[in-house]
Amino acid sequence: GGGRPPTAARITVIAGSGGLGKTTLAVHWAHRVRDRFPDGQLYVNLRGFGPTDSAMTVAEAVRGFLDAFQVPAHRIPATLEAQTALYRSLLADRRMLILLDNARDAEQVRPLLPGSPGCLVVLTSRNELTSLVVAEQAQPLPLDLLDRDEARELLISRVGAERVAAEPEAVEEVITVCAGLPLALAIVAARAATHPRFGLEALAGELRDARGSLDAFEGGDATTDVRAVFSWSYHTLGADAARLFRLLGVHPGPDIAAPAAASLVGIPVPQARRLLIQLTRAHLITERAPGQYGFHDLLRAYAMELTQAYDAPEERRTALHRMLDHYLHTAVAAGRAFTPHREPIAVEPVRPGVSVGEFAGHGQALLWFIVTYPALMAALQEAAEAGFESHAWQLAWSLTEFLDQRGHWHDQRTVHRIALGSAHRIRDLTGQAHSCYALGLADLRMGRYDRARGHLVRALNLYRETGNAVGQALAHGALNLASEREGRHDEGLHHALRALKLYRAAGHRSGEAYALNNVGWAYAMLGDFQQTLVHCEKALTMLRQAGDRRGESAAWDSLGYAHSHVGDHQQAISCYRHAVDLRRGRGERVREAESLHRLGSAQLAAGDRAGARRSWQRALTRFDSLGHPDAHRVRDGLTGLGGADG
Repeated sequence: GGGRPPTAARITVIAGSGGLGKTTLAVHWAHRVRDRFPDGQLYVNLRGFGPTDSAMTVAEAVRGFLDAFQVPAHRIPATLEAQTALYRSLLADRRMLILLDNARDAEQVRPLLPGSPGCLVVLTSRNELTSLVVAEQAQPLPLDLLDRDEARELLISRVGAERVAAEPEAVEEVITVCAGLPLALAIVAARAATHPRFGLEALAGELRDARGSLDAFEGGDATTDVRAVFSWSYHTLGADAARLFRLLGVHPGPDIAAPAAASLVGIPVPQARRLLIQLTRAHLITERAPGQYGFHDLLRAYAMELTQAYDAPEERRTALHRMLDHYLHTAVAAGRAFTPHREPIAVEPVRPGVSVGEFAGHGQALLWFIVTYPALMAALQEAAEAGFESHAWQLAWSLTEFLDQRGHWHDQRTVHRIALGSAHRIRDLTGQAHSCYALGLADLRMGRYDRARGHLVRALNLYRETGNAVGQALAHGALNLASEREGRHDEGLHHALRALKLYRAAGHRSGEAYALNNVGWAYAMLGDFQQTLVHCEKALTMLRQAGDRRGESAAWDSLGYAHSHVGDHQQAISCYRHAVDLRRGRGERVREAESLHRLGSAQLAAGDRAGARRSWQRALTRFDSLGHPDAHRVRDGLTGLGGADG
């Protein structure tokens, strides 16, 4: 293009109404040009045309892209502006294809556009996005309904030229009913292809009957005619598959997996898998990722109409209840594997017909959370709106550790605001306490210490009111961290000691061990290293007995810090080595690098310049691969030693 600034990415907008094949075209084309973009592809479904207000926010989309780049949680900045800037900087020198599917409007898209010329953006939308075409010189590629010749070509490509040539009248009738919509033609072609012995005349006859039975669905656009195709395809389903298709209209999330679908209908998972495969073959749903199924928006709207027309309100509510039970109980089970030391909450037993997932360990649970958490967030919102208040706050509780450890702090705030409202409406003080704690934690991670303190003090009071000693200890632990970050070290020690006392009184051994280490660290911040050694050695003994590797590494690290500050450098080196080994064994890359950095400082203080150089070089390699903010400090240290390679 003539007036395009040479620094901007190239943009193509594929626009047109629902069911024209915009996404199919974009994905097909992305596969063909894959080799031109050696740095890979980013894909996001912006859900601009789903039910009601389910469109993806810019914050969600940017966060998803940062996850795709595997940016570690602690490196993700607090504000959306800074996150967007980080995303753009990651794209700066890369050649990538970015597919933004189902965009609602230009506002939703603009922050996601890279500034670099090596990238290509392909957008699909039902709107023309004219302002992008004007301001960003985007290339418009409008799609329209197929004319009769194009429709015939599509059928020939799917069904074969012989069958199309053999029954010209039937073909013309099918084309008329499909109204030039590729989605409708694909559904008919799928049925013809799976029943090679059916004459096309028989299919056309079925479609003719279906059109007559559509009085219930009046509407004034091309999709009304196409409903004949949907309804015909729906009526060819067996009763079980038909019921599943209708009730999928109750599911709020972007995608659904077999266990959730099984729970929705109240059937065993293997049966649900078979029904989902049937619906996929009929082109009524799509398998978007292995084991994850989704609707086209027109078909979702159709399923919602069907369930409202044919399923009694109490049946829809029971289905919703079973689905929420599935998500809640599976999330609680995943949480147990993800953070075993966490104090559990009391959850109502599941309704009959609900499947609950099982998890063998941390890795399996983490993977499930990563794949399912958009659906969990949608389910939580639906629970709050539909009056399932306990499900809402308990789902939020089950997501807390995952969202915190992965750095989804904005989502943490979103879900716990909803949860707090739900717990408030049913006067559930336990739920309110947990949500205030999680909101405080999110603000703490984002460096908003005043707001964090407000939430945490409120959580502390609610935990007191409900007599939850472990909750109070958690709140004091977080207040200790907030005080330390703000340099209020006396206050930090006060909170650390309160947490220790509460864990001891509750007989909570692992909490007590972590709290001992925090007390030791608080003394170190105040310069009382003898007290650090006393408390952290006790913590270390308890953590080793419990086989808690994560806590043990933290205690070794604190002891190293104390020994180096009292001038016992050999002791410090030995402690830091233990911390480094444990952290490497657990794949804790950030904390391993931080311990390596401190190990190098202790080696330098002991006069071992070569050892210090080796440790700092290893720390630098890790910090650089993580994009860690401490990288420049290590680099400066190496330069001072005269040994910075690269």
